[in-house]
Amino acid sequence: MTESHDDGDAPAVAGLLLAAGGGRRLGGRPKALLPHRGRPLVEHAVRVLRDGGCGPVHVVLGAAADEVRARAALSGCILVDNPEWEQGMGTSLRAGLDSLAGTGVRAALVTLVDQPGIGPEAVARVLAAHRAGRSLAAASYDGVRGHPVLFGAAHWAGVAASATGDQGARAYLRRHADDVALVECGDVAQAYDIDTEADLAHLE
Repeated sequence: MTESHDDGDAPAVAGLLLAAGGGRRLGGRPKALLPHRGRPLVEHAVRVLRDGGCGPVHVVLGAAADEVRARAALSGCILVDNPEWEQGMGTSLRAGLDSLAGTGVRAALVTLVDQPGIGPEAVARVLAAHRAGRSLAAASYDGVRGHPVLFGAAHWAGVAASATGDQGARAYLRRHADDVALVECGDVAQAYDIDTEADLAHLE
């Protein structure tokens, strides 16, 4: 893990960007490096977290991590290596939450690098739920839970323990469904993923 700046007093909510995917259905092109608006997609995702009000921003890297470091402008981010990225998103979530231990932040807001239709407006709405006292919150799209997802620090151990394969925090969120504040974001964001060649049409 490398840290390129000193945050001083840690703010309330860290942005946690999961950007380790290898793009298996995209011919093995790492998702973090897909071009979007002239720059790697990971840069766009970091900017969304910052513009939405998160800080610091932790970025979990896996596929082509060295190339991502070399090509993407990630100054000020805390970069977290996940050598087990091929085992699924759950390993990246665990690595990211582990990197937050001891930082003093009270919550983590998790986003995925391959959802460029989710912008800072959705991030800000989910953060507002935390400011209103909720320790579990998630964006929803026409009532269906999606990202970003916010976990108060008291939930990190439980989330990490249940994060396996590509499920991430899904099992934990199901078990605690009554405690999750759903924040409708369908009017300001689109929750599509960049998974296949056809999905690349969403990128500019």
